[in-house]
Amino acid sequence: MHALPEFIGEPITPDAGSADISAMSRGEPGLPRSFTWRDKHFEVARTISKWKSSTRDRGELYLRKHWFEVELSDGSRITIYCDRQTKNRNKPKARWWLYSRAIGSRVREGEAPAEP
Repeated sequence: MHALPEFIGEPITPDAGSADISAMSRGEPGLPRSFTWRDKHFEVARTISKWKSSTRDRGELYLRKHWFEVELSDGSRITIYCDRQTKNRNKPKARWWLYSRAIGSRVREGEAPAEP
């Protein structure tokens, strides 16, 4: 049974040097292996699925986002995405976003991860 998603919609800060270099060599964004969100550090344990979304503008197809459903090292699941174009010109590096997390994940706001 899948847990329902909780919408987050907030930026994450990838750790320096944690990007997937092999994806970048293919012209895709390098999924960070670790990142910070709300002053807490998280590590990606595995990628569950990935997909892309695009839009059409005047007949042209534009790739907009790369999506990743991942499992974190604490066992929780989240969906993050990389924006191909930054929304805020004042923050050009704000491309990675935490879209949602599974409700019932072990890590909740203000709690420590559950022991295995």
